Amino acid sequence: MAIASHVNENAFCERRQRDWEELDVMVLRASRMGVKKLDTDAILRFSPLYRDICADLARAQAARYSAPLVDYLQGLAAAAHTVLYGLPSRTRHLGDQPFRNLVYAFPRAVRRHRRALLLAACLFFIPFAAGLALALHDPTFAFRLAPEGMLKPLAEAYAKGFEEGRANGDNAMMAGFYIHNNVGIALRCFALGILGGLGSALYLLQNGLAIGAIVGYVASKGAGQNILTFIVGHGSLELGAIVIAGGAGLVLGYSLVSPGEKTRLASLQAAGREVVVLVAGASVMLMMAAGIEAFWSGSSVPTLVKRITGATIFVLLGLYLTLAGRASRAPSPRESR
Repeated sequence: MAIASHVNENAFCERRQRDWEELDVMVLRASRMGVKKLDTDAILRFSPLYRDICADLARAQAARYSAPLVDYLQGLAAAAHTVLYGLPSRTRHLGDQPFRNLVYAFPRAVRRHRRALLLAACLFFIPFAAGLALALHDPTFAFRLAPEGMLKPLAEAYAKGFEEGRANGDNAMMAGFYIHNNVGIALRCFALGILGGLGSALYLLQNGLAIGAIVGYVASKGAGQNILTFIVGHGSLELGAIVIAGGAGLVLGYSLVSPGEKTRLASLQAAGREVVVLVAGASVMLMMAAGIEAFWSGSSVPTLVKRITGATIFVLLGLYLTLAGRASRAPSPRESR
């Protein structure tokens, strides 16, 4: 009986998931910008979707489906009700609600598109590991991916370590460079998704292989510990943001390859509205990484402190992307499984 119920629940979720996600996106947009900012089609769709979610909730409760699914439907129905009818004035918090919505929208979008982001992570980190291993085995391999004239001075710089740190003027200059360079890479990872996702995939492969080869080359020259110390502080933010931007590009490309019942243009527009949250969040991560890279990673702070700080940032980022926004509204049934 339990197995049959689970099968029925899965079929129910598969059949209704598209509408739930569509309503979820509308609720997020309306919460940030107001109902009046929704386009005409979205406004016309909102009420029927709200009625459907209420019916879905009643069915899930009657069939005694899993608690995470019921909680998700209750949360989505409550949020949609709030958008339609507004909150009582005594419960409104004018100062913090928009900020909370923005902070929670990003991790929810990450979890909603976790399959695309997992694929993007594989496309980046598998070539990264391959480039690292090949450059450690044969340092000249890195010359095929980056100029020798850049790699040799880079290895020498890391070999010196960070005891002297950087001048304050250099820190500010490097922060600007890192923001320009890193955000540019992420935006290209995303924008190339318009080529059916193939552009984003190839760009992730290329950058993963090149970055891995550069790290491997520097490590092969005896500066492995130093480059690890440099990367650990900002690496989770920087590399994670590149993967997220690339995953957003894959979602964009898939909307063209498999538009479903929509036209390709309508599918692309809908996907674009969804993944803009991913791109915005990735851009913020990259700016944070640039600040850490410029003012902290190359400083004279002891190695142990840098590594502990980097590990802490990695854990906090993982907790934020995994847990943030779940308390204010329950996760989707796919997230909870």
